[in-house]
Amino acid sequence: MRGALLVAGTSSDAGKSVLVAGICRWLARRNVSVAPFKAQNMSNNSAVTVDGGEIGRAQAMQARAAGLDPYTRFNPVLLKPGSDRSSQVVILGKPAGFLHDYRERNFKDVVLSTLEELRTDFDVVVCEGAGSPAEVNLRDRDIANLGLARAAGLPVLVVGDIDRGGVLAHLFGTLAVLDPADQAMIQAFAVNKFRGDQTLLQPGLDWLTQETGRPVLGVLPWREELWLDTEDSLSYAADGVVGRPRPPLGDQWLRVAVVRLPRISNATDVEALACEPGVAVRFVTEPSRLADADLIVLPGTKSTVDDLRWLRECGLADAIAQLDTPVFAICGGYQMLGHRIVDHVESGRGEIDGLGLLDLDVEFAPEKTLTRPAGTALGHPVTGYEIHHGRVSRQPSPALVELADGTPEGVVTDRVMGTHWHGLLDNDDFRRDVLRWVADRAGRTGFTPAPDVSVTAVRSAQLDVLADLVANHLDTTALENLIEHGPTPLPPLKVHR
Repeated sequence: MRGALLVAGTSSDAGKSVLVAGICRWLARRNVSVAPFKAQNMSNNSAVTVDGGEIGRAQAMQARAAGLDPYTRFNPVLLKPGSDRSSQVVILGKPAGFLHDYRERNFKDVVLSTLEELRTDFDVVVCEGAGSPAEVNLRDRDIANLGLARAAGLPVLVVGDIDRGGVLAHLFGTLAVLDPADQAMIQAFAVNKFRGDQTLLQPGLDWLTQETGRPVLGVLPWREELWLDTEDSLSYAADGVVGRPRPPLGDQWLRVAVVRLPRISNATDVEALACEPGVAVRFVTEPSRLADADLIVLPGTKSTVDDLRWLRECGLADAIAQLDTPVFAICGGYQMLGHRIVDHVESGRGEIDGLGLLDLDVEFAPEKTLTRPAGTALGHPVTGYEIHHGRVSRQPSPALVELADGTPEGVVTDRVMGTHWHGLLDNDDFRRDVLRWVADRAGRTGFTPAPDVSVTAVRSAQLDVLADLVANHLDTTALENLIEHGPTPLPPLKVHR
């Protein structure tokens, strides 16, 4: 089998990322050489690649599904919002300035050349669209949806989320607003997150096919266990529970409060905690939600200084300072806890005071740190990844992590563990020691850490669930035909106005 496919969605979070991952895993299990591709992504949840760059976390997850290490080619253009009107631009893994208007730059050449390389190196490339292809206001410069499909001759499968309601209108309307040349690229539909009796839905699917001439390749059922590796930070609702809390092994729970920063990045760091039995993880946005927490997590952020100001304005900074609750701080959250931040790079606000919980200073450098380090923490071998401009200019002690060359990283005190490393909590033995520390501090002698939870294994199992959904609920013969033969001529949709 050789070919390519573009999976588009009726909206953000409609299921594009997980469907691409499922198709990649399904093909990889059949020994097909397959790679993921997202031309342009907008997300602050990112990962460091083995070739020293940065891509959207969803593409790193899709690479794992395909049995590959993450490479920059899988996501050549990444936009990382730092505010409502500005995004850092990452081209082929490296920062390339800031974008204040979507129309400022056109990345078509780098996108098409990168996709062509992948199509040469792999039998199949499964592409993911961005947002919705029905954003006609952005069509003239689109390089992620139908602009890419037409330039590269890709058949398009559009997926809609029925759990939001109105999925038939979403699918039909996505096609209806496009011009005839764009409509011709859309070859089929799929429905995501269905719950209930499909016979009740079938007349609607039949109507959709009759009216549009496009088949519905399948209906993917709702699966509650599919919650890891959420790319869109908006998926983490304020005051929302992470994952599905599992009953404790002992007779007590641990309660984790994750501060839901406005520009939160790599929120997926806390998913490892939510995998543990007896650990309830919740995002919070106001001080009262910290009162009964056993652990406060200050996560990463794309704008440390601006989110620190928000932390003060909403009262969370004072609450964190006044409570004696343990704090686990990651990247931007770690930087906030020092005495002083000097930032002429990210926010341009110069020198400001930190929260003063740690004896360190931070200064932002123009060159971004992008590494996949390894070391030892709390006596355990650990790995992680770093994505940040801020540098600790005065290293505190004792360090939380010691790198293989002896370099110290992060800090541990009687109340705070802080680190620049993302993914540190994915290390199972380290995470269990952190939970023991939290339980001891909280006096929860009835909490028992699970001895055998592997976050890597949980993530791998979820990828297999996605592949099973593709194999069991999509018309895979039709899917193969789309991939191998590309788009076939279809008449434009006639809409009565």
